[in-house]
Amino acid sequence: MARDGEEIPKAYDPSKVEGRLYQFWLDGGYFASRIEPDKQPFCIIMPPPNVTGELHLGHALTATVEDALIRWHRMRGDSTLWLPGVDHAGIATQNVVERELAKEGVSRHDLGREQFVERVWQWVAKYRSVISRQHMRLGVSCDWEREVFTMDEGPQLAVRTTFLKLYRDGLIYRGERMINWCPRCQTALSDLEVEHREQSAKLWYVRYPLLDDSGNLTDEYIVIATTRPETIVADVAVAVSPKAERWQKIVGRKALLPIIERQIPIIADDAVDPKFGTGALKITPGHDIVDLEIGERHGLPAIVAVGPDGTMNEEAGPYKGMDRFQCRDVIVADLERLGLLEKTEQHQHSIGRCDRCDTVVEPVVSEQWFVRMEPLAGPAIEAVKDGRIEIIPRRFARVYMNWMENIRDWCISRQLWWGHRIPVWYCGDCGELTVAVDDPSACEKCGSGKLEQDADVLDTWFSSALWPHSTLGWPKETDELRYFYPTSVLETGYDILFFWVARMIMTGLYNTGEVPFRHVYLHGLIRDQEGRKMSKSLGNVVDPIEAIDKYGCDALRFVLATGGAPGNDFRLSDERLEGGRNFANKIWNVSRFVIQSIGDEQLQAPDRKRRAGMPNEDLWVMSRLQRLVTEVDRLLNRFQLGEAGHRLHEFLWSEYADWYIEMAKVRLKAGDRSPLPVLAYVLDTCLRLLHPFMPFVTEALWQNLRERIGWADEEALIVASWPKAERVWVNHEAEAKAQVVMEVVKAIRNIRAERRVDASRYVEAYVAADGPRPDLEAARQILESLARVRPLHLIGDAGEAPRSGVASAVLAQAQVILPLAGLIDVEAERARMSKQLAEAEAEVKRLEGKLANAAFREKAPAAVVANEEEKLAAARARLEGLRQRLAELE
Repeated sequence: MARDGEEIPKAYDPSKVEGRLYQFWLDGGYFASRIEPDKQPFCIIMPPPNVTGELHLGHALTATVEDALIRWHRMRGDSTLWLPGVDHAGIATQNVVERELAKEGVSRHDLGREQFVERVWQWVAKYRSVISRQHMRLGVSCDWEREVFTMDEGPQLAVRTTFLKLYRDGLIYRGERMINWCPRCQTALSDLEVEHREQSAKLWYVRYPLLDDSGNLTDEYIVIATTRPETIVADVAVAVSPKAERWQKIVGRKALLPIIERQIPIIADDAVDPKFGTGALKITPGHDIVDLEIGERHGLPAIVAVGPDGTMNEEAGPYKGMDRFQCRDVIVADLERLGLLEKTEQHQHSIGRCDRCDTVVEPVVSEQWFVRMEPLAGPAIEAVKDGRIEIIPRRFARVYMNWMENIRDWCISRQLWWGHRIPVWYCGDCGELTVAVDDPSACEKCGSGKLEQDADVLDTWFSSALWPHSTLGWPKETDELRYFYPTSVLETGYDILFFWVARMIMTGLYNTGEVPFRHVYLHGLIRDQEGRKMSKSLGNVVDPIEAIDKYGCDALRFVLATGGAPGNDFRLSDERLEGGRNFANKIWNVSRFVIQSIGDEQLQAPDRKRRAGMPNEDLWVMSRLQRLVTEVDRLLNRFQLGEAGHRLHEFLWSEYADWYIEMAKVRLKAGDRSPLPVLAYVLDTCLRLLHPFMPFVTEALWQNLRERIGWADEEALIVASWPKAERVWVNHEAEAKAQVVMEVVKAIRNIRAERRVDASRYVEAYVAADGPRPDLEAARQILESLARVRPLHLIGDAGEAPRSGVASAVLAQAQVILPLAGLIDVEAERARMSKQLAEAEAEVKRLEGKLANAAFREKAPAAVVANEEEKLAAARARLEGLRQRLAELE
């Protein structure tokens, strides 16, 4: 891409680089996957974002981590496949299209099912590519030719095949069970699709009149406490705890249900908590899972009084047609009028809401399709226990185990029109059902052609659970399935460990006999700088595309990749994004300096056979580079991407840019071009190591560097070889010598800063070491240049240096002494220091007095006292430092 003599712009402008380079990668076919039997495959199946969505920070984090892993393995020479996809998102997509229809004054029912589904497909065709284009803005290097939609023919076949297999194995059944119902979406929800939130509510204490043996009213009552008085109309019993002595005498009698006036039995059951409310519980099997279980044990019916739209049905008697919450208010008023409301209390409890529309869900008994999960969970538990699947970080393995060991059956039917329609057909003649992969033409029981397909669709997560093997061609025996499955890594947020990850493990093992992936890498949630979850209502949402436009893609990627350890939440702020942009600019400026210093010359790699004649700073940076390569590889292998990024940042900015380049400039300014091979070699290695994190800026710079280095035979950095540490360059002695030089420079710089010596002014300095130090003598020019020292006295004994009117620093292997005469106005400095000393003494005295006050220590909060103690420690340290510096002026 680079041209001979091409001038590198002074400033890095991502907007002029990113689009051009992405097209260069696409045109080069670098993202394409290939089956190469002699190579190790590395495969990631992208978590499919919803077709309705726009890229959010969760997507950006997933894309960044997965792309970093893919680029790393591609450079290592592995045969990589990163397969992208899009999810049909049943409820979410249907809701979006219904809102669009509402703008036209039309409902889905006006259109009918067939026309509505056609409208959804039109919407999908229009918007499906939006999130893919946004992913491209992030630099993702996935194989776009293999992109899969969960409603494509391949996934459709996998879904139907799995359903039939589960049904024939007795693992799918249809039955009446307690489910979560969303009145807004008008569909059943799985337990995982319900978000439970604590909120303040009311607890109503209601009197249920007792009847005598003849069924006549008495003046006795049993009092129950409820948070849902609207469901009183569906009560079928009152249950008490066998441990609650106060109620034992009435067990077996009957009570009169308020308002409805239905006689209901009083029963005893161990499930009743004697400490909740009065110790008596209204039993409503049609609207509560615990009540349903109690009802089943006692042979009680289940009455459902709330309809699909959230209004009360005919079972509610006089309240039929009312909204459930309006009904609550009316019933409470009626109970109070009848003298049956004993009291009301505030109560904190958990309310379930639909995670799609935030509507309060209604637990109801309904006929739905379910998957028996316990038989599937067993093998999935063993796969994690025996190490076939590693969950990162490991603490989430315990969370996974706990959930899997207590798993409940999965409600998979949804009362929607958009999605994978349940492959079950009912016979109009014999009433039997036919389950098939292909649409049947006749009933498999009686041969009748009068078949009607089940109206429901499958939970979106059903097709997502098959994602790793369905995208590779299962149930067909494809070459891709044989080569890339099991996949290598599943990377996603810890918040969908159960929604998705656990289900993929269960179905993968069930369908293929193999685990779907070897590693599960869970990232944390991104929060704002105050630690709050990002939400539109708080106005703290960061749009990744806007962040890319403002800071550049590499800046955003680097911040996301290094923001936190696996599984930990982290905070994102403008300051961190600015830091990422600054790092990209630093890489650009450093590379520009090196490339311009090389000019039109083509360099060869540093010759390991000539190490003995190389300056120590060259040996030092080459040694440090090998350690960096080893450490980055180790961290990436352990999925510690954040720490690997931090090490790269520290090396390139500090060791390479701030130290080695400044040391190399000393020789370059003198016309000595010997540092150039080392400068170029280290830069080339750093660009390769940084490429998985920051692909655009590194590729752009490497394209300019590659024509100037003789060891780069690849055409693009994206396919350049990954660096390997060369142990022959590791040099402990060179590192130790360089460390002494750097400590001397830092000590002199610190003294200059403390004494406020003008940065451009040269100062006289003495550096004392024990005996002759040829390493310091060899670094004389570096010391003089970097510390702005002239004359520099390298002495073997500190006694040879002046003792008064000096500033000094004692180091591990040397002592630095700077005469102050001529540097500063000693009298003025002494006066200034004396004033500061008096102020510091007064501050220490004030704080000591405050902390010596017993009343303050007794009354002040512990945190306040601790803060004052920290202030005192800091004040004493400052006082001691001022005394030492004043003594140096004597």
